[in-house]
Amino acid sequence: ENDCPVMVFRCAAIYGPGRNLLISVKQGRARRIEKTGLVFSRIHVEDLAQTLEASIKKPRPGEIYNVSDDEPSPPSEAVEYACKLLNITPPPLIPFESADLSEIARGFYLTCKRVDNKKIKEELGVKLKYPNNKSGLDAILKTM
Repeated sequence: ENDCPVMVFRCAAIYGPGRNLLISVKQGRARRIEKTGLVFSRIHVEDLAQTLEASIKKPRPGEIYNVSDDEPSPPSEAVEYACKLLNITPPPLIPFESADLSEIARGFYLTCKRVDNKKIKEELGVKLKYPNNKSGLDAILKTM
């Protein structure tokens, strides 16, 4: 209406050097909540940045893009992997039903957060540097 070309980017859980599971594990804040079938998509901040850069080079006003990596995974597995990288014993696995969670946190675990990123690859030509959370955490660990 007002000649402002807008694109919308719906981002999965963003992580990177300043905000990631390695930090949570080291600080003793990570929990392994288990809920059958639950997975989350994530996106490394560098891959988010390259997606935004690609959209500037190939603008498509009015388009909506999901920005995520290729492999959603259970949050409990992601915490376990972070612990493995740090040689720390993983926290105990807690069933969702008995986990002491705030109302907001409980809502977070109620539905899968699986995101399809096909459109950023096909339309914007994005090639993810970190196609899964493991490769992203591996790279972050090298900088810590």
